[in-house]
Amino acid sequence: MAVDTFGIEKEFLRGLLEEVRVGKARLPEFQRGWVWPDRNISSLLASISMGYPVGTVMMLRTGGDVRFKQRSVEGVEEVPAKPAERLILDGQQRLTSLFQALLLGQPVRTVDVRKKPVAGWFFIEVGPALDPHVDREEAIRFIPEDLVVRNFRGEVIADYSSSEKQYEHGVFPLMHVFDPDEWSMGYQEYWDYDKDKIKTWHSFHREVIKRFDQYQVPVIELGADTPKQAVCQVFEKVNTGGVTLTVFELLTATFAADEFDLRKDWEQRRASWAGPEYRVLRDFSNTDFLQAVTLLSTQARRQEFLKVSGDEERAPRVGCKRADMLVLSLDEYQRYAPKIVEGLKASARFLHQQFLFETKFLPYGTQLIPLSAILAVAGHDAEGATAQERLAQWFWCGVFGELYGGTTETRFSRDLPEVLSWICGGGPEPRTVTEAQFNPGRLFTLRTRGSAAYKGVYALLMREGAVDWRTGSPSSVQNYFDEAVDIHHIFPRAWAEKQGIDPKVYNSVINKTPLSARTNRVIGGYAPSEYTQRLQNATPIQAGMLNQHLATHLVDSECLRSDDFDGFFDLRRRALLSKVSLAMGKPIEMDVVEGWDDGDVGDDTDD
Repeated sequence: MAVDTFGIEKEFLRGLLEEVRVGKARLPEFQRGWVWPDRNISSLLASISMGYPVGTVMMLRTGGDVRFKQRSVEGVEEVPAKPAERLILDGQQRLTSLFQALLLGQPVRTVDVRKKPVAGWFFIEVGPALDPHVDREEAIRFIPEDLVVRNFRGEVIADYSSSEKQYEHGVFPLMHVFDPDEWSMGYQEYWDYDKDKIKTWHSFHREVIKRFDQYQVPVIELGADTPKQAVCQVFEKVNTGGVTLTVFELLTATFAADEFDLRKDWEQRRASWAGPEYRVLRDFSNTDFLQAVTLLSTQARRQEFLKVSGDEERAPRVGCKRADMLVLSLDEYQRYAPKIVEGLKASARFLHQQFLFETKFLPYGTQLIPLSAILAVAGHDAEGATAQERLAQWFWCGVFGELYGGTTETRFSRDLPEVLSWICGGGPEPRTVTEAQFNPGRLFTLRTRGSAAYKGVYALLMREGAVDWRTGSPSSVQNYFDEAVDIHHIFPRAWAEKQGIDPKVYNSVINKTPLSARTNRVIGGYAPSEYTQRLQNATPIQAGMLNQHLATHLVDSECLRSDDFDGFFDLRRRALLSKVSLAMGKPIEMDVVEGWDDGDVGDDTDD
């Protein structure tokens, strides 16, 4: 979005700092705190004392549609009754440092290079400041709060605690730089109007103090009619050294102008899914939440427009991109946030049915955004058998089609209306279902839980009835956590290495399955022909019963008991592809095996 209403002018530093002092120039709430250490401030003061440029300042003229909660620059104690005339978008650290050092009239509370809190005053040494062979920054002194310098043993090195002692040592307090007359008169009187001292003072006034008084700062001012999206984008472009400003922080500042604490509201809502039954939601972020809310609000806007005009071409689109979220109103947030909370809880129940119980094995955290919105709107209509079957097909198509990595906002905006129409109204298949494809060779390359499809295979095995090899206990949320279920090798890694099997092969998900920690300890690094006997003895369990348990993991017991890795591997590959095909509702060519050697031998199982 173009920003046409801006200008750049040079403004006197003294005037800018005075605006800060009286509250005419303030900070938007989303600006982060002042963090400059004393050395940075000294360098800044040295540059200004020599008339060197220190960069531009960017301001936003207030009074337009963009309303941010405001706060004073750190150190300004009294908050003005009326809002600021301008907000500081860029230059906060410099203006705050200069205000505190030059106008605050109190010790500057900052940190040293070791980030240890310190408090003190900034002085400049008169003699060294006039010496062309001395680095100006070395002439800037940060004197402790009590104006006494001590060594590490606490012994006094220098005392500047009175004006007379400052005159004696020739150190000028920079807090008087804009009003030096009284200090100047005292200095001259102290030295009994010595001609050399007066000459030195005049040189110091001309070469140093006057530069502060005459210093001008380039100020870019954005007009009051600058749109919020442009303000936010400009802010981030000029603050490239900082952490990216999130939409949540921007809306927090916007809603705060209406006395609404978005952060507190989010914390309260998140607490409603803090219980152990909602572990799968624990990484759902505040920005994810806003995206889901925005999906509902934009869909409502579109539906209201269509009711009136019926013109689909001109109707507002459904979306949750950054620009969409930034125009979310407080009224819309309060209307749809409770619905997304219920949608998230319903999402957790749905994911449990898919045997996904924690974020570690959730294929795509981002898929929760459209899922929560879909369930928030569908409500009880999503509880029927057909609706649940179709919702699961959409979910697994997204997982095995690996469609929710990278930039996904466009897919989210399609999913909400398309999946709703499909599961509730008998509409056509959503594009996520029709576009999803699974290359059978992909199974070979799934070796770590960094892949969504890897996590999907793991959950699918439990959903399809994989039981514990020793006890025959079915998979459930209770057993999952009580038995510390995780993914482990079927043909153990130690055994496979001794046989010379390629790590790219034995680390494939084809050779992995969900097992309890205790069962995995019994397996150890033994050959399958040996550990199957150990499993039978440990429980004890009959060979036939163990074979049935193995079959629920799509493991051929004859191949396992005879240590036939190749036979096992081919049979399980086909069985897994069949399960993936059923979950996606799409045929997969079983005999395609190309494309498995991708060079990645990684493995994250804990055997």
